[in-house]
Amino acid sequence: MSKITIDELRCKGCGLCTIACPKKLVSMSDAPNSLGYTMAVFSGSAACTGCSLCAEMCPDVAIAVFKE
Repeated sequence: MSKITIDELRCKGCGLCTIACPKKLVSMSDAPNSLGYTMAVFSGSAACTGCSLCAEMCPDVAIAVFKE
C-alpha cells in the first residue's frame, strides 16, 4: 500500500497531478488553501500503487510519495 502527501503551501492548484494519476486518486479540493489556491487532495485509497506519476508532474514539487 502506498500513500501521497501534498504540501498545502506549495500546491498552486494546476491540476496536472489529477491528470497524471492512472487510478484517478488525486482530485481538486472544494476549499482553497491558506494562499487562496484550490489545492489537490489525495483520496487515501488503498488502490494507490506508488507509481509517483503525480509527483513527477508537479511543477511545484508539492507531492511526496511513500511506499509501505
